[in-house]
Amino acid sequence: MRAAGLSPAFIDTFHFYYDRLVEGATGYIARDEAQPVDALPDYDELGEAMRRAGEDALDRAIVLKLNGGLGTSMGMQGPKSLLTVKDDLSFLDIIVRQLLHLRRATGARLPLVLMNSFTTREDTLAALAEYPEFTQDVPLDFLQHMEPKIWTESLAPATWPDDPEKEWCPPGHGDIYTALVASGMLDDLLAHGYEYAFVSNADNLGAVLDVAILGFVAGQRIPFLM
Repeated sequence: MRAAGLSPAFIDTFHFYYDRLVEGATGYIARDEAQPVDALPDYDELGEAMRRAGEDALDRAIVLKLNGGLGTSMGMQGPKSLLTVKDDLSFLDIIVRQLLHLRRATGARLPLVLMNSFTTREDTLAALAEYPEFTQDVPLDFLQHMEPKIWTESLAPATWPDDPEKEWCPPGHGDIYTALVASGMLDDLLAHGYEYAFVSNADNLGAVLDVAILGFVAGQRIPFLM
């Protein structure tokens, strides 16, 4: 992993979870360990004050799309976000057009930041280049890490001499925290005054930034909300 240029923080994280795997951890949370949410207001009760607070915070918010997945299960080899879904537009086309509309309507900066994988980055950035008007003050993406594939039976690293790239895989969406820090993207965002990130999958067009929810997060100083 060091030879592949992976960050020390990610290597430490991988070792931590690999050791837990060897010890028999499954990653599942037992029913009796799950705690119910007991203080979440109804959306309809957020009100106009929360909307105004969200509008005030909008220029300090980014839209972060998780874009590490391929569309192989849908019959394509490239990034899933480039799959055509409506009127010859891909997921990515619709995301960009949504953000351009929001920028015009609100005057907020609203950058799009993609967490790409080593298998999606090149094609995705090439597709974004077709929108020269889509400019912003921070980079368009950062790269999630890659980790060795592990054999289920032996827990040893998988080997594929004919195609060594197949020995690696993306580590999943949980890598967002380590990758944001290790890539320098977090420092860049903070330096440009961004404080809030709306995070969703690139193929989830129903998930959009909502100013009332943003206002609730900002007004209540909530560090994380699902």
